[in-house]
Amino acid sequence: MEVIIRPDEDAVAELVARMIAKELRANPHLVLGLATGRTMESVYARLVLMHRQEQLDFSLCRTFNLDEYVGLSPDDPRSYRHWMNRTLFQQVNIDLRNTHLPNGQAADLEAECARYERAISRSGGIDLQLLGIGRDGHIGFNEPLSALRSLTRVKALTPATLAQNAPYFGGVEGMPRRAITMGVGTILECRRCVLLATGPDKAGIVTKAVEGPITAMVSATALQLHPRCTVVVDEEAGSQLQGADYYRWIFANEPEWEDYRK
Repeated sequence: MEVIIRPDEDAVAELVARMIAKELRANPHLVLGLATGRTMESVYARLVLMHRQEQLDFSLCRTFNLDEYVGLSPDDPRSYRHWMNRTLFQQVNIDLRNTHLPNGQAADLEAECARYERAISRSGGIDLQLLGIGRDGHIGFNEPLSALRSLTRVKALTPATLAQNAPYFGGVEGMPRRAITMGVGTILECRRCVLLATGPDKAGIVTKAVEGPITAMVSATALQLHPRCTVVVDEEAGSQLQGADYYRWIFANEPEWEDYRK
């Protein structure tokens, strides 16, 4: 695992957008694993600008999102499909047929989860997976006690997650109680993971995820097992990391990051 500490949220989003753009230019057929959320919105806004100003080409890439709420239609403004269409897909030249999210309205949710796993496999697996982190350390909707080898499945959302996402639904009472999510094991199968976290409220959980013991209570700790995982945080989210000075030294000195220091 590598940890990169940047000055603020804008610098985090800029770095991650440049990482994605570099991968996409090197491999136009890139398979991207995508996530939602406020920090991701900043990343996607930069990718849209790169598409418009630098001709960043999305026409051949394919995408798979981490999760979707059970019961919401793709046209529901609160669904992740609607959010992705509005925020990224309809702003660039991607073929919408190559953008994939779980179907939260499937009649047979278990079969839908198996279908999603097969679709990822048929695409050759995910090349680069974007991740956020919940306040309890979940990635995707892999709530505490998610098995570290779990595959795509339906998960009941914890009261903490319901409270965190309630503002998008006008209160907890309006929120779906379940979601389809890629499993921890599904995420670990991708070739590269990039986790973003910003703000002081993420400092404690980022430290547990990066420097704490691997535990099913904090699903993000499983990323310590991944052979190529990069965690990008701002100064506030990284404020409790014991190895912060070393992480800064890595970014300042390692050749891999030379282009990103400019």
